[in-house]
Amino acid sequence: MLRAISPVDGRYAGKTAALADYFSEYALIRYRLFVEIQYLIALIQYPVPALADFDAARIDDLNAIFEDFDVRDAEAIKAIEAVTNHDVKAVEYFLKQKLDEMNLSRYREFVHFGLTSQDINNTAFPLMVKEALIDVYYPLLKELLDALRALAAKWAGTPMLAFTHGQPASPTTADRQIMVFVERVEKQIEGLKSVEITAKFGGATGGLNAHFVAYPDLNWHDFADRFVQEYLGLARQQYTTQIAHYDNLAALFHNLQRINTIWIDFARDMWQYISMNYLSQHVVADEVGSSAMPHKVNPIDFENAEGNLMMANAVFAFLAEKLPVSRLQRDLTDSTVLRNVGVPFAHTVIGFRSLLKGISKVALNRQKLWDDLEDNWAVVAEAIQTILRREAFPEPYEALKKLTRGKARITAQDILMFINDLPVAEGVKEELRRITPHNYTGKAPMG
Repeated sequence: MLRAISPVDGRYAGKTAALADYFSEYALIRYRLFVEIQYLIALIQYPVPALADFDAARIDDLNAIFEDFDVRDAEAIKAIEAVTNHDVKAVEYFLKQKLDEMNLSRYREFVHFGLTSQDINNTAFPLMVKEALIDVYYPLLKELLDALRALAAKWAGTPMLAFTHGQPASPTTADRQIMVFVERVEKQIEGLKSVEITAKFGGATGGLNAHFVAYPDLNWHDFADRFVQEYLGLARQQYTTQIAHYDNLAALFHNLQRINTIWIDFARDMWQYISMNYLSQHVVADEVGSSAMPHKVNPIDFENAEGNLMMANAVFAFLAEKLPVSRLQRDLTDSTVLRNVGVPFAHTVIGFRSLLKGISKVALNRQKLWDDLEDNWAVVAEAIQTILRREAFPEPYEALKKLTRGKARITAQDILMFINDLPVAEGVKEELRRITPHNYTGKAPMG
């Protein structure tokens, strides 16, 4: 860890450990092996004539190669790669060795039959992304949303001065401002889950040429569709070059980027509320806020979250921009870039965990909220002029503008005197007198 180049595998390794099962070199090798084994099983079960005599009972033995896969197997594949200088070919040779050990050598040439390496990579990578989303990303996102809902429940109905353009505005409630972010994220999750995770599987240049030349009477496109969907749980791209067009991954990354942007907005708001003393942070006895200023309790969790989510978005944006572009039927630039798919996920996870930590430490400073409302009676001007509009009072907006705009401070007494001098019915005056900055907060959609 101390010698790691990237902080996601060094300083923050404890926060990103769960992603190692999906985006590490070990994980990539393991996913490639899974695809190769499932492909061989699919050929057997299709069936391909030369594999018709394969003992179906041995299929469990093939699956066991993947199920029993460990670091030693990964190291054995890396040793083969050191000779072949080709990572996917090393997986193929490893699997062939396993067949030899299982007395299944007669079937070894159907390992990687008719395929190019991108048929393995462009199924392994989307599978990695899909399972990382299901197993790591969505549960962590749910935990974060649950934490926000818990805050909203705790702060329910607490009046708070709002700020538009940085200026005091019509009051709101603390819980409503939290639920803004819950709704935004939930809506983007719907979009994220609607993005189909697709894979390329079509041979050297997309037409399954080698398959059709070997067995011209078999419906290889039907086979490929079924293999990708039924064996891998992905959707097959129908028209491709040697590689996937990656448009689906670009759409996925853009969705993830939008969700991160919402959390960046949240982190900055929380930072601002802490700066304004609307929120306080629980003090941890042995922690240091500043190396020079002993009094400080810095909002480092929200700052850390903001930085990591911005880093994640920069990489998501680059991947979405670069991956769909490739010269003619394929250049190699996608290969090295794809290896970084786990990086923005790692920074996202770090950001999410920092947000969770920050949320767990904040408390609402109710007295400060009350005091700021009490110091800003001008914010009821909107309410008063609206009721006066209802009563057909002439130019109510202009009357309240004259009373409040540009004044250093408007007090409750100023408002009361204004109401008392209005030429309206006493019942309307009494209605206006009941309005305060503490109760002029509107209503949330659910009440």
